[in-house]
Amino acid sequence: MNTVSIGNFKVGEGQPLVLFAGPCVLEGLERSLLIGRRVKEITEKLGIPYVFKASFDKANRSSYNGFRGPGIKKGLEMLQAIKDELKVPVISDIHNESQVAAAAKVLDVIQIPAFLCRQTDLLYKAAKSGKTINVKKGQFMAPNDMRNVVDKLHEAGCSDILLTERGASFGYNNLVVDMRSFPIMRSFGYPVVFDATHSVQLPGGAGTASAGNREYVEYLTRAAVGAGVDALFMEVHDAPDEALCDGPNMVCLDNLESILKDALAINAIVKKQ
Repeated sequence: MNTVSIGNFKVGEGQPLVLFAGPCVLEGLERSLLIGRRVKEITEKLGIPYVFKASFDKANRSSYNGFRGPGIKKGLEMLQAIKDELKVPVISDIHNESQVAAAAKVLDVIQIPAFLCRQTDLLYKAAKSGKTINVKKGQFMAPNDMRNVVDKLHEAGCSDILLTERGASFGYNNLVVDMRSFPIMRSFGYPVVFDATHSVQLPGGAGTASAGNREYVEYLTRAAVGAGVDALFMEVHDAPDEALCDGPNMVCLDNLESILKDALAINAIVKKQ
C-alpha cells in the first residue's frame, strides 16, 4: 500500500490512526479556533495525528437558504489563520475547477465531495495541483466503482490519494455503511478514511435540512476501525444543537476523547501494534 504524506506525518500501512476533525462549516474564526484547539488538545494527549477540517462553502444544501459558510476568499483566509495558530494541516472541499488554484495555496488536502466524485474535470484539475486528494465515495456508488476514480487521478499524475466512505443511500433519507467497502477500497493501494458523522446523517430528513443520529457515531466508528481504516473523519462542535450546519450528526467535543480511546484500543488489536 502507498502511504500518503500530510504535513509532517504519514497515513497508511504501519502508520498511526489519523483524525480529520472540525466543524461542518466555518462559523467564524473564533469559534472554529475554539473547536480546533480542543481537538488538538485531545489528539496530542492520545498521540493521534490531527488535520483540521471545515468547509468554506457547502454548496449542496437541502434548501437554498441553508447556511453555506463564508465563501472561498474569506474562508481560505480563516483556514490559513487556523493552520498558522494550531500548527496543524488543514483540509476543505472544493466544488468546481475554478477553486483549485486558490485552495491549493492554503490546503494541505483538497477534498472532493461525495456528490462530485465522478466529475472527471474536477478530479483531474485537483490532481494536477500537486496536493493530496481525498475523494468521498458517492452515496450512489459501489466501493468497486472507486477504482475508476483512482484511475482518473493517476491520469493526472497524482499518487497522494485518500478514499473516504460516508455511507450509501438506502431507502428514504437514510444512509447505510457497508463495512466491506473498506477492504475493497484499500485493495486499490491507498489509505481509506471513515466519515463517521456524515454516515449517520439523514439527508433531507428534516424537510429543508438534513437530520441525523449522532448517538450511533461511536458504534460505527468501532466497527470501521475494526475493519481496518487508516483514518477517521468527524465533524465536531462544542454545542452541536447550536451548529449552523449538520448539527444533528455532529459529535459533541465532550464525547470525542471517549470515542477516540475506544478507536485506538481496537486499532491496536487490528493492526497488532
